[in-house]
Parts: sequence; C-alpha cells; structure tokens
Amino acid sequence: MCGIVGYTGPREAYPVVIKGLKRLEYRGYDSTGVALLNGTVKVYKKKGRVAELEEYAVGKELHAHTGIGHTRWATHGEPSDRNAHPHTSRSGKLAMIHNGIIENYVQLKKDLVNKGYHFTSDTDTEVLLNFIEDIKENNNCGLEEAIRIALKRVTGAYCILLINEDDPGTIIAARKGSPLVIGVGKGEHFLGSDASPMLEYTKEVVYVNDYELAIVKPDELILKNLGNEKITPFITKLDMDLAAIEMGGYDHFMLKEIFEQPSTIHDCLRGRLDATAGTITMSGVQNNIEAFKTAQRIIIVACGTSWHAGLVAEYVIEELCRIPVEVEYASEFRYRNPVINKGDIIIAISQSGETADTLVAIEKAKEQGAVIFGIVNAVGSSIARLSNGGAYTHAGPEIGVASTKAFTGQLAVLTMMALKIAKEKGTITDERYSKLLFELDSIPEKVEAILKGANAIKAIAEKYKGAADALFLGRGYNFPIALEGALKLKEISYIHAEGYPAAEMKHGPIALVTEILPVVFVATKDSYHEKIVSNIQEIKARKGKVIAIISEGDDVIPSLADDVFFVPPADEIMAPLLSCIPLQLLSYYVGIAKGVDVDKPRNLAKSVTVE
Repeated sequence: MCGIVGYTGPREAYPVVIKGLKRLEYRGYDSTGVALLNGTVKVYKKKGRVAELEEYAVGKELHAHTGIGHTRWATHGEPSDRNAHPHTSRSGKLAMIHNGIIENYVQLKKDLVNKGYHFTSDTDTEVLLNFIEDIKENNNCGLEEAIRIALKRVTGAYCILLINEDDPGTIIAARKGSPLVIGVGKGEHFLGSDASPMLEYTKEVVYVNDYELAIVKPDELILKNLGNEKITPFITKLDMDLAAIEMGGYDHFMLKEIFEQPSTIHDCLRGRLDATAGTITMSGVQNNIEAFKTAQRIIIVACGTSWHAGLVAEYVIEELCRIPVEVEYASEFRYRNPVINKGDIIIAISQSGETADTLVAIEKAKEQGAVIFGIVNAVGSSIARLSNGGAYTHAGPEIGVASTKAFTGQLAVLTMMALKIAKEKGTITDERYSKLLFELDSIPEKVEAILKGANAIKAIAEKYKGAADALFLGRGYNFPIALEGALKLKEISYIHAEGYPAAEMKHGPIALVTEILPVVFVATKDSYHEKIVSNIQEIKARKGKVIAIISEGDDVIPSLADDVFFVPPADEIMAPLLSCIPLQLLSYYVGIAKGVDVDKPRNLAKSVTVE
C-alpha cells in the first residue's frame, strides 16, 4: 500500500524522487522519506506528508544522481520519524524502502538480536534489511546474492529498493505481491509502484513480475529470477497522458474523477459496443465464450467498492445469462477453503489489479482448475497477467483514494459482458438485447446531465453535514448502490453510515430512526417502486429525514421526501450507473463541508497490496 520511487541517471535525483512521491501519495501518507547516494548514503525522513519532508530537507545536502523515496501507509509501527522509510543497515552503507509485509519478521528479528543487532524502529523493513546485510557479511557474497538468499527465506509480500554505498549508481529491486514498474529512459532509469512518477520522462516501461530481481544502473537494466537466471525485459509502451494524473483545474482529484465519468464510461464502451449494429466486441469474453456458456457457476471475488460492483453484476448476470453467481469478499474467500469445481469461472474485480487478497484468492482458484477472468483498470497489473482472460475498464488513472470512475467503469464492463454472454447463450430475446444496448450506449450522456445538477447535491450536503449517522436503503439493483453510497460517506466524511436492503429496515435498523437521522433512499423507478414508497412512508411515520434519489417523472416520492434528486429514467439494469453518481457527489460535498481531505482520507490508501 506504500508508494516507492527510485531514480538513477544524469539528473538530480532528489527533485525526481520528490515529484514521484507526490504522485504516489494516494498510496499512503502518514510518513515519507528519501535516501540519496553521493559518496555516502544520506537519509531524510519525516512523519507526515511529502510537503513536510520538503520543508525539513531545505538546506540539507541533496546533491545526488541516485536516490530512492517512500511514502508510507503504516503496518508495523506507528507513524513516526523513526518508523518512516528509508531504513539504513547497521553498517550505514545500505538503505532500503519496502512496500508489503514480512510475516516472519519476529523470528528473524529475534535471531538478529541474539547476534547483537539493535533496531531503531518497530518495522519489519529494518529487520529485512539487516537480515540481508547479515547474510552478505557472513556468507562473503555480494549484495545481489544476499538479497536472493534472504528473499527465499522470508514469507510475506514485498517490493524492495536498495542502494549500496559501495556500488554507486545502482539500485537493486525485487518484488513479490507488491507492484513494481521500471521506466526506461536514455541513459537513465525510473522505478515506481506505478507508472505515474515516470510519465513525463518516458513512455517505455517494464512491469516486473513476482520473484524477479532487477539490477538497475543508468545505462543498464538486468532482470533475473531468484534462481539467478537472466530474463529478457519486456518493454511496454504506456498509453497514458500526463494530464490524466494532474488536477486539471479542479479543487480535488475526487471531483475531477467524478466529472470525468461521461468520458470514462464512453471510453469503456468505445470500440466494444455498437448499438446500431447490435454487437458487443470483447475479445477476452469471446476467447472464453464456451467456458461462460457451459459454466455451472460464476464466483466474483473483490474487495470494497469492487465488491459492490460484483453485487450489481450478480443481479445482471443471473437475470440475463441464467448462470448462478456468488459474490465473495476476497479476504474471506482465500482463507475458508472454498469448494472450487473445474470449469467454475472466477471473475476478479480490482481497480489497481494488485489487491493482495484478490490475487491470492485467484491463484488458489486457478490451481483448482477454475477459469480466471480479470476486470481491472491498471494495464499490466498482476491480476491482468494472472488471468486466463479479462477486460480493462479504461477509466484512466484514479488518484482519489475513494473509487468513483473506476466503479462505473467496472459496472459498464460487467453489463457488457452479461449482455454478450446472454446473446451467445440465447437467454435474452433479440428485442430486449437491442433495447439494452441502446440504453447502455446512452449512459454517458445521462451521467453528464446528472452532473449538471451537482449544485443541488451540494445544497443537500450542506444541510446534513452535521449528521453523526446515516442509513442508505435500496432494493434490487439499487441495493448494492445503497451499500456503495454508505461506504463513500464513511470514507470521505467520517460519518458512520450503513447500507441495507430497504425491506430489511424493519428487521432492526429502523430502531435507529429519529427526527435527525438522514435516510438516503436509492429509489429510481423499477419493479420495486411501490414497495420502496411504502418503506419511505415507514421512515416518515417515525419522523426520519428522507433524501431520495429518484427518476425524472416520479410524482409520488417528492411529496414524501425531505430532499430529492432526479436522475434520467433508465431500465432498472442500467439504473446503478446513474444512481451512484449523486451519492458520489453527496459524499464529496459533505466531506468538503466538514473540512476533510477528500483525496487522502485518514487511515486509507488507494491500492491495498497487504492483507
């Protein structure tokens, strides 16, 4: 979950590393630091954000052509100066940064303490670094070999970058379970947790795989496996613009990404959906179409917002394709010894494509004969490479910690998949299929219309910013959107919020209703409309405050609700792509009204690459 950056080449390393850390700060921001190599290793680190490190480094010796940097989301050890990365070895000659968790660090630390080592931090990273140096010193081997030996003996996840005073100009990196991208320039190399730190310098990158070691010099990149066998680096051309990772005149990345959704949903559909011709072109689905047509079960594994997208997909796939679907939290799925049958299809959904629990879950399912289909946003990510087939959401870089445009991209991809499979299986009529294609094709335009009414949501947010709790209720396709709306409000405003199926309200949650409790109903017109009107009346009878997201033309709910927001009418299968937008705006504006840093809410990080 931490962000790592490295540079070696003719440029001044410090400005490159600092700029890279700012771009990766969404991955963790409780402490940050840099190590620079110019004759000797110099480390500057500070609790807090990158701006505080910059202020601390003013007047320090920063000249160097090799450097590494780290922005931290704490796992072992509280956020503090001493627990910040980089860490140095006992000799002071090595410095290392680390993204991941070393699970057997306690035993390693005990062994090192018995040898006389003293530790200045509470981190597993300092233990791993000194373990590497201990191997180097006691086995009379080079640093590269010591790293290789050490990594064969540790358990857990890691992406590490090391610099060595005795080998200026060289960065040694390795990964397992945490991402690493190496940018290839002319006589220089860049390293990062993703491609954003190097985007303005090069478009050519190498995605490092698990159990690979990279020896990076200004004019040379050597990849090896842990068996010391050389691997030919595969260079990928980035299809990403610098503007995509910059604010673009918006106050926050989250707001920018909400307002990008007409474009990002269009990009997701573009080249795939042709409503006039009545076709959906998705090579990942087509290449596995027989597996989908004969599947007895589809299991969707995901975490957080992606799990909510999976819940929507469960409704859509079961209705259109008539295939049983189960939606699993990846963190639970990987540990509960699930029954996997050969021919089961596992759909893994992840914005980053690096979510640790999801990765392990699909690895185990693949071993048991399941077909793995990945839906990710990040090109070249681990889940994309591990899957038998898949589809990119094409949402572009998502910097705000709370997912918005990636979520609607996932919904669009999953809906297209369901329609294509249903057409191939013959479980949908031609008339219904054609109607839904045109409905999906119109979504970007309808989202744009919703966003034009953002000020109405802003006024509602101002009204309820002082709430301590909130309920989000929905039925059918809108139930997962109620869950997603509650999650967004929790993430961005720190207001306790819960999502429920509206019919479950009477089975407990209605006890919370008071005259000051806001209850958000996701109540677009569908086959459940009369039922949800009854649920609203039950809340009003108990003096609860009702905020309703409803379809244009609804003349019933406005007379019952305290506040309403209209969205364009749509088939109930497509409604989630619209009803989620005002809830994203609501969480954003409540967070802003409360003074929260909505792009970097406390305790959260964008890419969860540890358990």
